[in-house]
Amino acid sequence: MITILDYGLGNIGSLKNMFKRIRQNVNITSSPSEIIKSTKIVIPGVGSFDEAMNRINNIKGLREALNLKALHHKIPILGVCLGMQLLTHKSEEGTLDGFKWIPGETKKFPKSSKFKIPHMGWNEVSSRNSKSKLIENIKHDDRYYFVHSYYVKVHNENHSLLKTKHNIEFDSAINKDNLYGVQFHPEKSHKYGMKILKNFSEISC
Repeated sequence: MITILDYGLGNIGSLKNMFKRIRQNVNITSSPSEIIKSTKIVIPGVGSFDEAMNRINNIKGLREALNLKALHHKIPILGVCLGMQLLTHKSEEGTLDGFKWIPGETKKFPKSSKFKIPHMGWNEVSSRNSKSKLIENIKHDDRYYFVHSYYVKVHNENHSLLKTKHNIEFDSAINKDNLYGVQFHPEKSHKYGMKILKNFSEISC
């Protein structure tokens, strides 16, 4: 069963409903003991980097349980929006460390008179690694819904799955081993987001 991490930030209800549409049952929890039992985990997130990490760090045993599942049990884990940023080492938005599971950092969009910040609305993606199960059957003109003022830059381009342009080009989907992240909101991206979540649900444990 897929577990959605509930640490107080994120569109949990919308994610649950989207998984339901693809006939996937989900468990919603912040319990470390429940996390230990999980075979797949989704880490959502809306808000600030430090607030998210503080909330996770302050739930006794939660970060240790997540590290165990990510790095030792190596189950598929998907970070969504802020949840993807938490997979990196750090963010210009705050001072706390992220999970450091995927080498990279979260940076603030540069100011521009032509491009609004936050990057909000529908945008296209381009594939960098078509072999990944997460983006199987994703087309160049598929569009996804974004809401973010910070973007991820991975240190190793082999960990970049999808790119998107908004003034600059940034990583809109990333992957290292069993760890995945998407900057857009699949739960708000209609049939395109449904494909992403369906692909994730079918990744082998």
